[in-house]
Amino acid sequence: MAFQHYSRIQFAYDQGYGPRVLVVTISGNNPVNGVDEAMHEELARVFTDCQRDPDSDLIVLTGKGRVFCAGGDLDWFDEQISNPASFRAIAPDAKRIVLSLLELEKPIICRLNGAAAGLGATIALMCDVIIAEDTAKIGDPHVKVGLVAGDGGAVIWPALIGMARAKEMLLTGDLISGAEAARIGLVNYAVPTAELDGKVAELAQKILGNPRWAVRWTKVVMNQQLRQAANLTMDAAVAYETLSNMMADRAEAVAAVKEKRPMTLSGE
Repeated sequence: MAFQHYSRIQFAYDQGYGPRVLVVTISGNNPVNGVDEAMHEELARVFTDCQRDPDSDLIVLTGKGRVFCAGGDLDWFDEQISNPASFRAIAPDAKRIVLSLLELEKPIICRLNGAAAGLGATIALMCDVIIAEDTAKIGDPHVKVGLVAGDGGAVIWPALIGMARAKEMLLTGDLISGAEAARIGLVNYAVPTAELDGKVAELAQKILGNPRWAVRWTKVVMNQQLRQAANLTMDAAVAYETLSNMMADRAEAVAAVKEKRPMTLSGE
């Protein structure tokens, strides 16, 4: 095992998906696998470590329990609002998460086992094949907590479903079901929970049944467009997201979510 010093991500081999499959499980310190500072830092290096792992040829990415990853942790949001410098400090890692995932040569299948929102959705959708529970909820609600969608959503959503649909999803912050996501081409498959592991195993073995380097380098070639889009977009996206963290309506939006009440927005 080549993975050390992780507290928010778990690693195991095979798990019923086949030999040389590495299962990477997002495991937050809260029931919805929300992203806190520790998880954000680990996400910035995990895909590089996966690339270096000598014992795997395919990655399955999933979440612990009944949620994939619900995006940013609300308590961490409060810290960022009270100390904007802490938000600015994570900018390099925010870009590294996206770029390291797109630079991963090994094929990666997302086992979308529940809600995926914000950064959780970005990571899921940047995988090569996404197999979701049909009842899973997927969306990028950055705007609902007063933030610009700066963590890669502006890169991957238009690439998968076109600009018009992507703008609707990111500007409303709405969530859709796994079944609807499959219908519009956001994910590859949406299946009942009981069939999720079987479908993941099926796709994993189909991919692994092909010559290793043909698979890896085909992925590399296809990801060139996404990498170019990320390089074009991410600096501005992270910069605008950092600015939005300092707006008055950002604090109000987070407070409203935590207090489960409507937002009272000032426009500032």
